[in-house]
Amino acid sequence: MTTVWLPEPPESFGGIPDGMTADVWDGGEPLPESAEAVEVVVMPFRARPELTARVARLPSLRLIQLRSAGAEAVVGHVPDGVTVCNARGAHDPATAEWVVGAIVAHLRGFPGFADRQREGRWEPAASEPVAGKHVLIVGYGSIGAAVERRLAGWEVTVERAARRARPGTPGDPGDPPVLGTESLPEALPRADVVVLLVPVTGETRGMADAAFLAAMKDGALLVNAARGSIVDTDALLRELNSGRLKAALDVTDPEPLPDGHPLWRAPGLLLTPHVAGLVPSGVVRANAVVRAQLARYAAGEPLANVIGDQGY
Repeated sequence: MTTVWLPEPPESFGGIPDGMTADVWDGGEPLPESAEAVEVVVMPFRARPELTARVARLPSLRLIQLRSAGAEAVVGHVPDGVTVCNARGAHDPATAEWVVGAIVAHLRGFPGFADRQREGRWEPAASEPVAGKHVLIVGYGSIGAAVERRLAGWEVTVERAARRARPGTPGDPGDPPVLGTESLPEALPRADVVVLLVPVTGETRGMADAAFLAAMKDGALLVNAARGSIVDTDALLRELNSGRLKAALDVTDPEPLPDGHPLWRAPGLLLTPHVAGLVPSGVVRANAVVRAQLARYAAGEPLANVIGDQGY
């Protein structure tokens, strides 16, 4: 009998496969009595490295399954012999909707109009159209593809970039190539909107630094739906305070954003508190990923969404 730990009761996952028994563990104390025997741990949402460190000491552990796409709290914190898998695809629709919504809201000036509504001021003002914009998606994985699908029909040009360059489909203008990150210095000046969707790795931490931001064109919009540590906060603040760039952030560094932090008052910034994927259907989709993974594990089949040392 294989023991698994789940952050919610098994019925939340549609039950568990035959041959498995489950204890509910939400990350708190004390650990379940099955700590010596548990092989599979499904982590709570937004697990921290210190929680991973506790799990990593479990003697029979073989698999850590995440319900998130990001794996930075786990990668590099588990011993050899323990497989880490994420929930790739579970949060694509919600996150892509947030990205497109943030682009539209910022370009069309919705935050400013909301301020005027609270103040009781009827004050028309011109705003920027989405149509005609050049959107650069940095981190073209499943979420990036979902963003591109949702932008179809908005009359925008989409450019793709990822860790490694790869060709598009020959003869298919609808499937252009993906640039490697080494091409970003040439791509950034073309973009009206730069969307960050990369995972946190040694290569991407601080990627959007002063040089990256300086390469963006005047008036461009930076949209970060990845992780706060991808962006150099001080460098971004300088650009926002100068009025040269605008930004929409769902994630920050530090996070949560403390009281009095200058990002709260930064001009040209639309800020949400890490809610891009926070929709009820996201939990349902993530739990379905977990259920399918448990079935593979119970059957001895290859696991899906295995995360390597690079965090991809």
